[in-house]
Amino acid sequence: MDPRDRRTRSGALLEIGGGTLLIDAPPELRLQLLGAGVERLDAVWITHPHADHLHGLDDLRIFSVRSGRDLDVHLAAEHLDEVRDRFLYAFEDAPAIPGTSRPRLRLRGHDGASPIPMVGESVTPLPVPHGPMTVFGLRVGSLGYVTDGKQLTPRTLEGLRGVETLVLSALWWGDPHPTHFNIEEAIEAARVVGARRTWLTHLTHRASHADLERRLPPDVRPAHDGLTVQL
Repeated sequence: MDPRDRRTRSGALLEIGGGTLLIDAPPELRLQLLGAGVERLDAVWITHPHADHLHGLDDLRIFSVRSGRDLDVHLAAEHLDEVRDRFLYAFEDAPAIPGTSRPRLRLRGHDGASPIPMVGESVTPLPVPHGPMTVFGLRVGSLGYVTDGKQLTPRTLEGLRGVETLVLSALWWGDPHPTHFNIEEAIEAARVVGARRTWLTHLTHRASHADLERRLPPDVRPAHDGLTVQL
């Protein structure tokens, strides 16, 4: 089996400005961070509270234990209650039992529109519809990151204007999905954005890496676990 087809749930780590920004906390987060040798996080961006993007949140505890301070977790204000309810033990007011630890996370809700200063950079939310939910990708400098969308709204297209690198999710070739791009739709979205290079992520087992390399346009490439991209 091609090792590039062994895919864990998607996320990303940005080394920008004065530190590191984690995008999403997938269930395999601990293994992903160990594999990448990550020893420090300065902030976290949660795109939306679906399990495949959130349920590794507890594995962030080691970073606050090491730093001795709360770790800022940025997410849309409309998603705050759901995340608190899902991880109630991490956010309750009662102190931890002596001799134990729990994640020290400081939830910071954003309005889904205004740029946010973070890790020495300005981060702009990029909303995309995902069924009844809104997912919030982000723009940082020349990078645009959009996951779990079915369309790019005019506002998000404007927010992506001029990006050089675009990360875009897609599932498979052919069959349409009600809340996600298929690969053909993602290729068209990438064409509209016009980034110098687009990386497809969130791919399923129905699209092999080798086949994607053969069939995708030259400016659209398949991502794989452990991929490093220089911005």
